Amino acid sequence: MDADQREGAAVSAELAEFLREAAEYRPVLLAGCVCEGCGGRAFTVRVDDTEGCAGRECVRCEERAFLADSAEVWVEAEPEVAECPCGGDEFEAAVAFSLRTDGSVRWVTVGLRCLRDGAPGVYVDWKIDYAPTDHLLRAV
Repeated sequence: MDADQREGAAVSAELAEFLREAAEYRPVLLAGCVCEGCGGRAFTVRVDDTEGCAGRECVRCEERAFLADSAEVWVEAEPEVAECPCGGDEFEAAVAFSLRTDGSVRWVTVGLRCLRDGAPGVYVDWKIDYAPTDHLLRAV
């Protein structure tokens, strides 16, 4: 994770505040999703809250990526396309990593802000019960 991601620079102020509130102000690192292929920041997102996983697809170039450790459970998952209550399905996406006192990741929370109406929401989250966890911080 680069310095901009640590500071949440790739996350809008609205989504960053929403994710901090959702984490009940526990220590978190915010990482905004940015397409490695084209630099796009608009995504369709598939989530499975039961298995705890999420994958994103860039609206501009259609490049796909898993969030955090989602690739490990994707085969068993039944992901569905995230949709805002307004019907929008294109989002700004970010991940909030809640941290343990030793700095390892305790919880992954995927927040989305609808690009149609601006509404933020938590679409999936899951607990991390293994170590080390440094690789999760780079998988956004």
